[in-house]
Amino acid sequence: MTILVTGATGTVGRHVVDQLVKRGADVRALVRDPAKARFPAGVAVAQGDLLDVDSLRSAFSGVSTLFLLNAVAPDEFTQALVALNVAREAGIARIVYLSVIHSDVYVNVPHFAGKFAVERMIEQMGLNATILRPAYFMTNDLTIKDVVLGYSIYPMPIGAKGLAMIDVSDIGEIAAIELIRREQSAVPLPLDRINLVGPDTLTGADAAAIWSDVLGRTIAYGGDNARQFETNLRQIMPSWMAFDMRLMAERFLTDGMVPEAGDVARLTALLGRPLRSYRDFVADIATAA
Repeated sequence: MTILVTGATGTVGRHVVDQLVKRGADVRALVRDPAKARFPAGVAVAQGDLLDVDSLRSAFSGVSTLFLLNAVAPDEFTQALVALNVAREAGIARIVYLSVIHSDVYVNVPHFAGKFAVERMIEQMGLNATILRPAYFMTNDLTIKDVVLGYSIYPMPIGAKGLAMIDVSDIGEIAAIELIRREQSAVPLPLDRINLVGPDTLTGADAAAIWSDVLGRTIAYGGDNARQFETNLRQIMPSWMAFDMRLMAERFLTDGMVPEAGDVARLTALLGRPLRSYRDFVADIATAA
């Protein structure tokens, strides 16, 4: 049978597709523009949009397992609910949904609140799913590497509570493992939630210290100014999204993204190897600079 991956051309989705192909899965990728899709040989491409019910019905035909990923968008919640309802209509009984850690805590942050509502829908409708809850993506810091390298400042306002940063390659591999586990099960497996975290929980000062150590010069932490963070983001994204990101940063400062006991050990066992560290991520950037 077939595993369908939504968001297949994105940062996480590409890793999911690649890992599924490595494991010999029959993969179908949902994309808006097939002409721009570049996937490994053997990946089938379905053209569609999560708000286009007809295209979803066509893409979901013959699919046994669904990986649902929604990008941050004003209608993200509606996209997810439409997709899950069409999947249920199509008889898809195996689902992996990419949510976010502490979605039930960051209740005022739009894209967190939307994902938590989707989680509730999955649970209350009795859908057989694994809900993956990733913490802060290390790759978010690719957007600020020029500031770090050029001005010796780590500018992300991540605070002193700590974030369990995770690499997207680990997210993609864990998602693929869960998709294969559900796909190969003789019966649909019950609901499960997995926090996706990195091996270390880092504060803003910790992140700056790692950059300092790797680069061999002092990198200062830029501080906890979430309002300035919003102002900076408005130069590269819509105002609603910049405000959403600011609200998220404010919750970094008050709550952090701290793993639960056993999270790291569970993921390490699942992968059969250590999780990628933020230090390794920074070292790769430094090497390429």
